[in-house]
Amino acid sequence: MTLVYLVAGEASGDMLGARLIAALRRARPDLAFAGVGGERMAEQGFQSLFPMRELALMGFLEVLPNIRRLARRLDETAADIAARRPALVVTIDSPGFTLRVAARARAQGFRVLHYVAPQVWAWRPGRVKKIARQVDRILALLPFEAPFFEKAGIPVRFVGHSILESGADQGDAARFRAAHGIGPEERVVLVMPGSRRSEVGRLLPVFGAALRLAAERVPGLRPVVPLAGPVEEAVRAVAAHWHPAPILLHGVGEKYDAFAAARESGGAGLIKSGTSSLEVALAGVPMVVGYRVNPLSAAIARRLIQVRHVSIVNLLADAAIIPEYLQERCTPKLLAAELVRLLTDREAAAAQRAGFARVLTMLRPPEGLSSEAAAAAVLEMIEGHPSAARQS
Repeated sequence: MTLVYLVAGEASGDMLGARLIAALRRARPDLAFAGVGGERMAEQGFQSLFPMRELALMGFLEVLPNIRRLARRLDETAADIAARRPALVVTIDSPGFTLRVAARARAQGFRVLHYVAPQVWAWRPGRVKKIARQVDRILALLPFEAPFFEKAGIPVRFVGHSILESGADQGDAARFRAAHGIGPEERVVLVMPGSRRSEVGRLLPVFGAALRLAAERVPGLRPVVPLAGPVEEAVRAVAAHWHPAPILLHGVGEKYDAFAAARESGGAGLIKSGTSSLEVALAGVPMVVGYRVNPLSAAIARRLIQVRHVSIVNLLADAAIIPEYLQERCTPKLLAAELVRLLTDREAAAAQRAGFARVLTMLRPPEGLSSEAAAAAVLEMIEGHPSAARQS
């Protein structure tokens, strides 16, 4: 069987990988898959070389204590690729780890496709030359990325963002309200602190305190926290002391039902910057974005970042559609004030939803579904180069 080797490093990449596997199987049932992935890829029958959660680290100082373990996992992955000799290596997002895998695989003679363009255009544009030596092709989720990488000689295809096929806008509000006994006057507030332990540790206490302040001004708030496997225990420990008490959710279906309940109840979201903000935007729920990393990591990043916004919605719109509160501005008081504004000012909430609609149209691929466009690009590389070895 023809083997495709996939390497994902965090929850969003795991979801992309799962959708890609499903699309590839529909087109080529004979394909086999191996590599590194998480729960969503496991649902497609994928067996991970090691637990993907070991790679879910964020920030310079968060990575440093884990350098030896990450290096060992890199060696294991490179050795597994060499032993299995796949037709193609597909690295998915998480460039700190996956591009190192890509470099090792390409040095061994394998062709490499990187799925999700690294955001070096935002903070390290000079690094694009190095990436050109690490990968054969890039699949971009954002429409403005292709010209940037093509200038460095890297073939790029814009495949759109697969969040549009997630079903985040198809939840059932009535089902969610009935399941959790939510009254007609209560308003659902989404709380999404991320899937990394470092994110939960820094953001969840702040989000909880912001909710408490907001609830003093807006009665009937029902916070909802979708649980992610690697951080479930940490979330439970922190959220156990919240007032108002949160509803903790399992599963994608229930999460999307909560999205619908938030939208239809006039609720809002406290969301970390990242793919989750796109999910919430697709569901039409107004939100405030907050994010914190280690202060030293933030100081380094500030010297490098060359864009005005961090959330994808704002980047695409080139405007502050979603209010962003980062680092020292990510405080309970500021987050609560913005949350209250979205809960009480219908025009502010409507303006966000209108902005979401404009941006989401920019994320659609030229035709079909994003996962199908990505699968087509994978098959082109496999069928155009039947040998596992990279052509010189």
